[in-house]
Amino acid sequence: MADEGRGPGVSAGRLGRFLADGGTRGVAGAAGIVALGFLGSRLLGLLRSVAIAHAFGTEPELAAYWVAFRLPDLVFQVLAGATLSAAFIPTFSRVALRGGDEASWRLASSVLNLIALATTLAAAVAFLLAPLLVPWLAPGLGAEGGDQERLRALAVDLTRLMLISPVLFGVSGMMTGILNARQRFLAPALAPLLYNASIIVGAVALAGPLGVRGLALAVVAGSAGHLLVQLPALRAAGMRWAPSFDLASEGVREVARLMGPRVLGLAAWQVNLVVVIFFASFVSDAAISAVNYAFMIAMLPVAVVGMAISTAVFPSLAQQAAARQFTALRQSLSASLRLILFLAVPASVGLIALARPAVRLLLERGAFDADATDLVVGATAVYAVGIFAHGGIEILSRGFYALADTRTPVLLAVLSMVVNVVLCALLVAPLGVRGLAAAASLSAVLEFALLLRALQHRLGGLDAPGLRRSAVRTLAATVLMAEALVLLLMLLAVAGVDDGAAAGALIYCVAGVAVGGATYTLAALALRSEEARLLARRLGR
Repeated sequence: MADEGRGPGVSAGRLGRFLADGGTRGVAGAAGIVALGFLGSRLLGLLRSVAIAHAFGTEPELAAYWVAFRLPDLVFQVLAGATLSAAFIPTFSRVALRGGDEASWRLASSVLNLIALATTLAAAVAFLLAPLLVPWLAPGLGAEGGDQERLRALAVDLTRLMLISPVLFGVSGMMTGILNARQRFLAPALAPLLYNASIIVGAVALAGPLGVRGLALAVVAGSAGHLLVQLPALRAAGMRWAPSFDLASEGVREVARLMGPRVLGLAAWQVNLVVVIFFASFVSDAAISAVNYAFMIAMLPVAVVGMAISTAVFPSLAQQAAARQFTALRQSLSASLRLILFLAVPASVGLIALARPAVRLLLERGAFDADATDLVVGATAVYAVGIFAHGGIEILSRGFYALADTRTPVLLAVLSMVVNVVLCALLVAPLGVRGLAAAASLSAVLEFALLLRALQHRLGGLDAPGLRRSAVRTLAATVLMAEALVLLLMLLAVAGVDDGAAAGALIYCVAGVAVGGATYTLAALALRSEEARLLARRLGR
């Protein structure tokens, strides 16, 4: 492999130095904005779950909503999601580096127009085929209560209504990609907040008069808000839109080439989500809602840690790869992975320990009863095992995307999907929703391990000694944190604090986060963790 060159606008080791000693403000500020945006979005996502749980619990009509959500999400993710990071941002960075702003804006316009057209056509086809497709997503929907026909008809109606959203998300998702490629993160960070806020309003204000149709309307309104909030930022970034497709241009062809394998990768991820709904429908209608609640809770730390860091870092990775600065790229990837694991591993253990009081505090009210809590807790704790793997996959896959290699992560994602399907089929009967969560976690761990090995081979290493040192210190500090949490839970139980009541659940959660966080931080600092010292310096400024 050729050594790195010196491209304009890219300084070697920029992110690596930032993560090592708190360097450049640009990447730090971007990571902060994205992290706050993801945190705000996920907190609103939790409030969204709270509002939905209060209004609907795990009733069968809500199961129809979750089933209906899958087809519109599939249309968006496979078409627009395929271009956002893996295909568009690296190509945009190379075109801007070599051809300047005019060429990059021409590429952005063409890809935006193509995505808008493709999502519109796909949504129209899905609208027509919904009565045939939706029943296959959850064959067991309504069977438990003998209400299959009504719930299937409801799921079809909701699907058709929500198919407006992928068209809007297709455009807004491309806006997010354009703004991120231009190192502008504020508006894309605000967009998901509006989306989640809209669904909360739908659950609170529309659930009474409209039932789950109010949620579907809120999804459409939220996707419109996701788009509209980014328009001013796009204008400020200097976007010059043109009504053309420019199919013959090298940049558009490059995006299409990179997008092809990524479509398969995102399709594999969507298959994983569909498979969970499919098998959960044979457990019960309540199980469909339970696995959705559990997955949303478990993915909160993945979003705040893995997605936030990876999203903020990715434009720099793409620039380093475009300028052939491979030493800087290796430093950036290694440092980012260490930081993600440093934060994600204790999050996994903490959520496992506090799953019951957390679910009870967040969800158990209104229509969401103690039986629903038991279902969600079991799945949440098992999903939490894979948090570190999901977070690591975010940055490792972006390492391949920066190198314009979408094929490798896609092949590994497809392999992980196959493993997940097999494990779901094997584990759902003996373990129910816990088995479905276990299949997801185990397949994620496998995908993470294979991605790490493949990327190390591709780049000639990712500072393996540094990764090992960091991992050992992170695990040691996490073990000490786990021991402190176990002791705390025993003391609270002896003291008679009942986590079955809201006040008791709050005490368990607040004390657990405080004691666990303090123990982990002090242990990591005592073990001379580089990541702990970095974060301490950043927070001390």
